Amino acid sequence: MAMQPDAFERLAKRLLREADFDSVTVTGKSGDGGIDGFGVYRFGLVSFPVFFQCKRYRGSVGSGAVRDFRGAMSGRGDKGLLITTGSFTADAKREANRDGAQAIDLIDGDRLCDLLKQYELGVRIEIRQVEEVSIEASFFSDV
Repeated sequence: MAMQPDAFERLAKRLLREADFDSVTVTGKSGDGGIDGFGVYRFGLVSFPVFFQCKRYRGSVGSGAVRDFRGAMSGRGDKGLLITTGSFTADAKREANRDGAQAIDLIDGDRLCDLLKQYELGVRIEIRQVEEVSIEASFFSDV
């Protein structure tokens, strides 16, 4: 939450690049039309543009933000990604997957943290193993 909005958008760009997106660009600035950036996702022989929007929220992102983002994408592309530091309301989740509307994938704060860990972006992972051994006295008395 302490990151500036433009830094959070650049973090999203870096995350998408690590997740095998090509040509990721941040457009987020005043007058960006509700689109913070876009990239091209390649899946085998197929590729398609994906637009993204970043929301630094402490609370929940509602369905209105999903509808607004979808409106900003209208006529520009078919796939969107909404990334937040917070969470999404149940209505926002339903809106993102509404039948007949452009699909918008949602990444909440928990998933974002998982992805940062997976791609080791800004985190250091140290695995520690602890072994605890206790004696079963009854085993030895029966020998």
